[in-house]
Amino acid sequence: MSVDALDARILELFAAEPRVGVLEASRRLGVARGTVQARLDRLHRDGVVRGWGPDIDTTAIGYPVTAFATLQIEQGSGHSGVAAALARIPEVLEVHTITGAEDLWCRIVARSNADLQRVIDQVVKVRGIQRASTVIALAEQIPHRVLPLVEAATKG
Repeated sequence: MSVDALDARILELFAAEPRVGVLEASRRLGVARGTVQARLDRLHRDGVVRGWGPDIDTTAIGYPVTAFATLQIEQGSGHSGVAAALARIPEVLEVHTITGAEDLWCRIVARSNADLQRVIDQVVKVRGIQRASTVIALAEQIPHRVLPLVEAATKG
């Protein structure tokens, strides 16, 4: 699926102002309401837009510590079972299969460094995990973003 310049403008507007209505978006973008709605429906249907929920700041809800963990899993145990068990730990926000010496990469949050130890203890108790290595993030330099990529995609 490719995105064009109008798709990018629509995505940029809704990313900046998620509560803007379709009618107001069409007015600001100078296109018909039906065009904006059809584009949003297509972007959602094609998986470009995965959701419309709020962007929640974990620090604001009491989880100011962010850490990244790499996990080694037992050979033959499979990633999906381990990932399913990790998904049951609320502080595990993301899990990705990776290349290299380790098998999985996780983004974890905690209420404090002491609480992070509790979360790591939960993680390493998961059946199939052999070893974990964790680093604590000191500061976020670039927050999660995709809009620059959307813009680049319209030029390629």
